[in-house]
Amino acid sequence: MAGASSGHVDPTGILVEANLHLADYIIVAPVVVPVLFGALLLMLRGKTRWHGQIAILAMALLALSTGLLLQRVSAEGPVTMTMGRWLPPFGISFSVDIAGALLAFVSSLIALTGAVYAASTTTTLERRYGFYPFFMLMMAGVSGAFLTGDIFNLYVWFEVLLISSFGMIVLGSEQRQLDGTMKYAFLNLVATTLFLIATGLLYGLLGTLNMADIWQKLNASGDPGSAARAGPVTTIAILYLLAFSMKAAAFPLNFWLPASYHTPKFLVSALFAGLLTKVGVYSLLRVLLMLFAQERLVLADTIAWVAAFTMLAGVFGALAQSEIRRILGYLVISGIGTMMAGLAVGSLTAITGLMVYAVHSMIVMTALYLAAGIMARLSQTSSLSASGGLYAASPWLAAAFLILAFSVSGLPPTSGFWGKFVLVRASVESGAWWLAFVILLSGLLTTIAIFRVWIFAFWRGGPQDTPDGAEAWKVEPLEKAYRQGAFLALGALVLLTLAIGLMPEALLSTSADAARGLLYPGDYIGSVFGGGQ
Repeated sequence: MAGASSGHVDPTGILVEANLHLADYIIVAPVVVPVLFGALLLMLRGKTRWHGQIAILAMALLALSTGLLLQRVSAEGPVTMTMGRWLPPFGISFSVDIAGALLAFVSSLIALTGAVYAASTTTTLERRYGFYPFFMLMMAGVSGAFLTGDIFNLYVWFEVLLISSFGMIVLGSEQRQLDGTMKYAFLNLVATTLFLIATGLLYGLLGTLNMADIWQKLNASGDPGSAARAGPVTTIAILYLLAFSMKAAAFPLNFWLPASYHTPKFLVSALFAGLLTKVGVYSLLRVLLMLFAQERLVLADTIAWVAAFTMLAGVFGALAQSEIRRILGYLVISGIGTMMAGLAVGSLTAITGLMVYAVHSMIVMTALYLAAGIMARLSQTSSLSASGGLYAASPWLAAAFLILAFSVSGLPPTSGFWGKFVLVRASVESGAWWLAFVILLSGLLTTIAIFRVWIFAFWRGGPQDTPDGAEAWKVEPLEKAYRQGAFLALGALVLLTLAIGLMPEALLSTSADAARGLLYPGDYIGSVFGGGQ
């Protein structure tokens, strides 16, 4: 079944016939495309020199499919496809609204730039170890998580992207990679276990795992705030909050991220920073904001404090580091806190700001890691004390990093300004002045942390304890293939953050529609069961 039907559908019937058009398969294309290309890359494991070009084609098709899906959902409203001709809530459903489609589209753009960057930077050994099949599998998991309409299948897609991310983070089998993988795996597996426990309790309570059906049963006739509901449902909501907060690297269980994200190759760190933690934030939105709206109100103060401590832990951690990737890892954490502040406030304005900031963070954090990779290739180090003079080596890289520094700090004219502006406005409107102050303070401290990197790496003439001046500090030249692929990917993301900053209307409007769909999911429910809700 695809889209919303005009009549009422009797959910007591199990099998249903529906006429599908070819265009309807665009709903599942974001999952099918990377799975098929991943299988193709496995079959071509003996011809790894082709993998880079095939991956670029795959991610271009993924971007096309998610773009068409976003266009369709924006024009027609939420759409649903249920597998195997089994009517919801019995069948496995892909239910797509603007929030899911928007994040899936931005994820595909991140993946496309990642594929371009990888084509010129991935070594033969990394290709033989299976970097590209893992990449395809991870994108299938990310897309599936954004588009699924079933909470158990959200768990399944989390497992898919986690398994593939384990393979990517350990690629190369160096000691630090193995160490980072253990830290990354342990906390994520604990979070996954909590997720599974909460899902089992939810199924035992309601007898369904379809998100639309869960919403209907939690909002059925009767007193939704009764004691019979309050105890078990609030417990389940708390378990989901804990599980997804761990996956998003929120305080106090955020230490796994900077301990692991600095260990793999720079591209892998970039993809993780841009995509994986945002799946955790999206899951918080989908589950707590749409399904457990009343429980979120009860937990709002707790979420607000978690958000504040996450922002501050992130920026203070960044200020204390001297290794570029560790600094960026802590800035990822601070951004998660900023997004959770929007969830804590929970108004239409706040969720709009959250969506804008999420899109911004996906783009900018990916770009910062890619830039850090180029910087490390030039200076042969990621240490601030051992780097310097990179402005003379690459003025374009210096300019790109400067723009990204403005963006991650929330300064105009970049995308980071609008997300923070809307979130601060929403916090003030709700009376949470202290939360608005923390958002602004974290922005100020982020500015200090990221410009410290720019000054050390680009502005000064050489490493610590060397004479100042480019002539005293020679950097490694970039070979032509590396320079073309890496700078093309980085330049596209830098232009994107500038375009959003200068012309934010489209993203603000789409994010407002996404927020409205999460807060008032009647159209989403109607797309699953048919008819108006």
